[in-house]
Amino acid sequence: MADIVRWWVFDRQGNQIYLTEERWEHIIETDGHPEMEDYEEDLKDTIRQGRRRQIPIQPQKYEYSKAYGHLVDHNTHIIALVLFRIRENEQGRPVANNYIVTAFQKEIE
Repeated sequence: MADIVRWWVFDRQGNQIYLTEERWEHIIETDGHPEMEDYEEDLKDTIRQGRRRQIPIQPQKYEYSKAYGHLVDHNTHIIALVLFRIRENEQGRPVANNYIVTAFQKEIE
């Protein structure tokens, strides 16, 4: 991993997923989803306890979603997109490399 890991959590299936500093900055930048800046703990909770759905056209990508009652601008859910990948460790063995690509809030009826 070239970037600094901000945090790791496990989803309900036991998959370890991480967020890097670079991805967090991407998420909260002005052109991204600045509304997420105050919702980092809810993002962790979304990964830990949210509903997981595989993206059909990109089977290595999963969407995690969870409803919240305190989001901004009438949004109802936090959505996180996670890529499930494999990398080699120092011994050349394959290990999971599952990371958050982006996250945002969305109104879902």
